[in-house]
Parts: sequence; structure tokens; C-alpha cells
Amino acid sequence: MKFLSVSQFAEKWGVPERTIRNYCATGKIQGAFLTGKTWIIPEDAILPQKRSNRFSDSLLLNTFKEQKDMKLKGGIYHRTQIDLTYNSNRIEGSKLTEEQTRYIFETNTIGATHEIINVDDIIETSNHFRCIDLVIEKAKSKLTEAFIKELHYVLKSSTSDSRKDWFNVGYYKKLPNEVGGMETSPPEDVQANMKKLLNIYHSKKNKKVEDVIEFHYKFERIHPFQDGNGRIGRLIMFKECLANNLIPFIIDEDLKWFYYRGLQEWEKERGYLIDTCLTAQDKFKAILDYFKISYL
Repeated sequence: MKFLSVSQFAEKWGVPERTIRNYCATGKIQGAFLTGKTWIIPEDAILPQKRSNRFSDSLLLNTFKEQKDMKLKGGIYHRTQIDLTYNSNRIEGSKLTEEQTRYIFETNTIGATHEIINVDDIIETSNHFRCIDLVIEKAKSKLTEAFIKELHYVLKSSTSDSRKDWFNVGYYKKLPNEVGGMETSPPEDVQANMKKLLNIYHSKKNKKVEDVIEFHYKFERIHPFQDGNGRIGRLIMFKECLANNLIPFIIDEDLKWFYYRGLQEWEKERGYLIDTCLTAQDKFKAILDYFKISYL
């Protein structure tokens, strides 16, 4: 009988090596055995469940779901929680560093610091982790107003804003607002505009990354919530990439100003925002390559 290493078996089945090691350690791969600290797997061994019974047809989404449920540290789920939360919050003015964000995720504490830290930054960071979990769990579900409102409720719960009657956590805005000096939908038009936006979006059967980006721009122009629209919008983009088997992306600090420009110039030149998001997508591909997660 021929045997394979963990890396060979993982490559054969298109599954992360960490997952294969976990399957071996929990006895889910028949015939696998340890030699020293190395797992040896029979060549004819199979995965513990058929692909048709998996969470989705997306290897990346399956990996996110699996690592989330395992509470695995150091994998793509762990990395994405920190990268997406830190960068999205930073765009909106959070003063927490990447290391502080990591510490909150890993220990559920803030750690010793000599700096003055806004309590809302800490709460919203913790809430954003929960939003990402919600995105993973409901990635396959159709994007709805109810889900978008749920994301907003989770993100802003227990913040100082949630104690303001007029803020309307989990519901559309009551007061007019603007973004980047641009007018947005007045409160009385938000619900109708959101329904129209979702109807147009769902009329596209085979969605491309450009469709997800266009939805994001239109969502931000509606600006349906009193605050938190940017983070909710970027979470929606991440979800819809997973839902449509597209490579997701994270707008980081290096791309922030290009991202702002892309939103402001969309009506004149869509290429600015699309190119920025594609650059972010290339960065995420590099992360997937590091974790040996196939995206082809």
C-alpha cells in the first residue's frame, strides 16, 4: 500500500493542511497513523464526508466555516477576522492598532496600555468579529434588507450610539446625513431605494465582482443607516464575494485613499474603484496562497 504525507493528501483533495491534520488527530481519516510527529495517510483514504454534504461548493467558505467552528488559531479565518476588522474600523476613524485588534480577538481583553482608548472602538471591534461570523454563517443566503439590518444591529449594539433614541440601531436612519460631502437618500426614501437596489442586484443571475462593487457604491450613496454604513457595506461585499464564489478582498490602509477616490468618482470613472478593489483582491490571493487554499 502506498502512503501520502499531509501536504500530498491535502493537495490531492484541495483541502488545507491544517484541516487534514485535524481529521487525522480526531480519527476521521481511516488508516492514518503517526510516525514521530508526522501523520502518514493511506493513498486510498477518503475525506470524512462527501463534498455534496459540505457547507458549500466554495473551498474558501468551507474553510472559514470549519475553522470558525473549530475556533482554530493561526489560520485563514483568524487572519481574516483581524485584517478585515482592523482595516474597516480604521477607515472609519478607530484608533486601535492592529496588535490591539488582534489581542481583543485572541483574548477578549484589551491588554495594558498607556493610551486613552475610546470604549466604543473596543465594543465595535468585538461586534465586528461577530458580524464576520454572521457573514460566514449566512453567506449562502440571499442578501436581504433584514440581513443588512441585522448586521447593523450587531455592529452597533451596546455602543454609546445605541443609547440614543434617534440613532435607530438596526433600523434605517431617521435624520438626513451625507458621506464625503455628497448628499445621500433622505430618510423617507431609504426603504424604497434599498428595495429597488436589491431587486436590480438580484436580477443579475451570474454576478461578477464588478456587480458586487457597483452594489457597494450604490449602497453607500443611499447611506441607509445613521452611522456604520461603510463597515456594513464592506461586510456585504465580503459576503457577496463568498456567496458567488468570487475571491473576497479587504480595503487596507494603503488603499484607503484610492477607495475614497473611487467612491467619489464612480459616476465619471468606474475604473478607479474597480481597480482599487481588484488590487485588494490580488492581496487576498497572496494570503490564500500562503495558506495553500485554492481559488481557481
